[in-house]
Amino acid sequence: MTLKQVIIEKGLEGLFTQATIGIEKEGQRVLADGRLSQTRHPKAFGDRSFHPYIQTDFAESQLELVSPVFDHSREALRFLGAIHEVTLRQLPEEEYLWPLSMPALLPDEATIVEAQMGEENTRYREYLTKKYGKYKQMVSGIHYNFGLKQAFLQALATEGQPLSEIQNQVYMALARQFLRYQWLLVYLFGATPLAPKAYYQGSQGLEEPVRSIRASSYGYVNDPHIRVSFDSLEAYVTSLRALVEQGDLIAEKELYESVRFRGSQSVQDLLDKGIQYVEFRIFDLNPFAPYGLTTDDARFIHLFLMGLLWLEETEVDIQLGRRLKEETALSHPLSSAIDLEEAEAFFTLLEEMAEQLHLPEADKALIAAKRAQLEKPELTLGGRLWLSYQEKGKDMARLGMELARSYKQAVLEQPFGLQAFATMELSTQAFLADAIQHGFAVEILDERDQFVKLSYKGHTEYVKNGNMTSHDRYISPLIMENKVVTKKVLAEAGFTVPASLQLTDLDEARQVFSQVKGKPIVIKPKSTNYGLGISIFEQGVMEQADFLKAVDLALLEDKEVMVEDFMVGTEYRFFVLGDETKAVLLRVPANIIGDGVSTIAELVTAKNDNPLRGDGKSTPLKKIELGELERLQLKAQGLTAESIVPEGEVVYLRANSNISTGGDSIDMTDQVHPSYKEIAVAITKAMQAKVCGVDLIIPDISQPADSCPTSYGIIEANFNPMMMMHIFPAVGQSRRLTTDVLKMLFPEYRWEYGNKC
Repeated sequence: MTLKQVIIEKGLEGLFTQATIGIEKEGQRVLADGRLSQTRHPKAFGDRSFHPYIQTDFAESQLELVSPVFDHSREALRFLGAIHEVTLRQLPEEEYLWPLSMPALLPDEATIVEAQMGEENTRYREYLTKKYGKYKQMVSGIHYNFGLKQAFLQALATEGQPLSEIQNQVYMALARQFLRYQWLLVYLFGATPLAPKAYYQGSQGLEEPVRSIRASSYGYVNDPHIRVSFDSLEAYVTSLRALVEQGDLIAEKELYESVRFRGSQSVQDLLDKGIQYVEFRIFDLNPFAPYGLTTDDARFIHLFLMGLLWLEETEVDIQLGRRLKEETALSHPLSSAIDLEEAEAFFTLLEEMAEQLHLPEADKALIAAKRAQLEKPELTLGGRLWLSYQEKGKDMARLGMELARSYKQAVLEQPFGLQAFATMELSTQAFLADAIQHGFAVEILDERDQFVKLSYKGHTEYVKNGNMTSHDRYISPLIMENKVVTKKVLAEAGFTVPASLQLTDLDEARQVFSQVKGKPIVIKPKSTNYGLGISIFEQGVMEQADFLKAVDLALLEDKEVMVEDFMVGTEYRFFVLGDETKAVLLRVPANIIGDGVSTIAELVTAKNDNPLRGDGKSTPLKKIELGELERLQLKAQGLTAESIVPEGEVVYLRANSNISTGGDSIDMTDQVHPSYKEIAVAITKAMQAKVCGVDLIIPDISQPADSCPTSYGIIEANFNPMMMMHIFPAVGQSRRLTTDVLKMLFPEYRWEYGNKC
């Protein structure tokens, strides 16, 4: 019974469509003219001896970016995109990631430095240099790691059959079929038509363009007599071990096939443990995809592998498959598929499989689009690349650098987040970027709730919203959320806090208005953490209607409202982490500057066009609104949204200076007197917190806090304080607080590695 028949008979169609997928992408670091970088692996990427995402391949200039394993190729490619973004931001300004498999310019071999990754690994690379030369190993590609779900494999096993046995049978069958039909993938995805003359090292090179030098005998391959058996795993292990023992190969990993079995350090162990997944290494980089592979192509590869298993396995002629692969690789990029009849038959099988498995319409459309390329080679990756080369005068360096610059520029234009995780809150994006950069294993537990898990050498931490961790007590945010409790806790700790009234409805507000009329006051919800519902009457409130309106707005955010005396001075945000104030920020309330022509509403629209402004979650600054609170603030100044303000005059649309309500940010960390930093730390400890945003009113930050009784006032303490306004201030030095949080969580990490942020 064929695997297809077993799947249908046992009703395993759903399980069969599931898989685990990881993607590895090699690529050269190059300079602006396309020459290989001569610098060592950047220290900004941490220790590559353990880094799960950013490694080096053969040479110091050759990066290897590795995604975690996911249940869908789309997610694997998304994470690979995040790794790319981090990598491009940390590269020196003059360096780029080369988007093609084949380098355009090859230096003298002696100047190419093998990756320095410990004595044993370095010796192995030096051995490869002597045997194969360096140039062929400078060609980069995509490795596609594929595994079937264990539940599917278990369901295939007969009663009493070990899981490892069925794993080995299925994955060996997949490998045989892949070797037989890989020529189709070379036809669709081959993209190394040219090589610099130096690549051939004096021997007769190719004079005409081909589809894939990398996938041909001109690529990095073993000697022709090096062959292993794929008849069974036992035969594979025996033949590979014999090659090593005879000295034909120095180690098992020297065998270079387009298929590699994964699951243990030694192939011998696979016999007992079973093959866990298969690595497919045939794919050239797609230079037109920022990450070397498109989402559609990654999905098609999955469908192709499913099709190989859906095939009825008769006597598989692997040698025929190798010959077809070589002929395809060396064919002209604008030639049609060499065996059109076989190709059409395989695509018919894919279409039938898609129907029988009830695959989504998007998958069926993808199969149809690839099938159309069989007779339209100009649509294949190799065809498109060759046509692009011709447009650029066959100048590989020119085309490659145009693409490389565009990909880097696209990332640098939005330095404040990870485009791959744009749906997440900005501080979490920055936190993830730092974690990826330094090599902490990242798992997103709940994307919507900003919940992530980090691991490093057996040490695990859970983080929510970028800085909420196990280092804070559960009670801490509850204390800070309730402003009445906050004031009482601070008073008991010896801090002077402003007097206040507490209101629960508008009737109570009417009763107390006479007590506050004409006085500078602040009205705010009892429980708030983001400046919501706060109104400030700096010059005093004269009309009861305005007072009631402000109370009503605060009641929208909470059932209880606080009315406090307004404190004179400038408001500053202190970001405290543990025993240290890491950053101090002056937050300027939402404002516009008049030009003598435009209305306030028009000036707000113009200011909101700044790319740093958005929703305040995916951008460092928030767009300014013209809501009720803003209009109330304008009214207090005798203005409306339609007023035209004289040139150079500043108009504030908010009294509170929260960035979350449209304010501007100015770093003041180095200007504030150290005594205020100490006070902020003491307030944080009173809150029983490790991470805290302390808001202080200070008339003069240059004078020490004990210079007079009114040298400062406490506004509030905030849990989960914003970090992006410190990392990307409108004015002043960036403070990379996300890295500071990582340092708190993982003090054992070797933090001497650099950080370009």
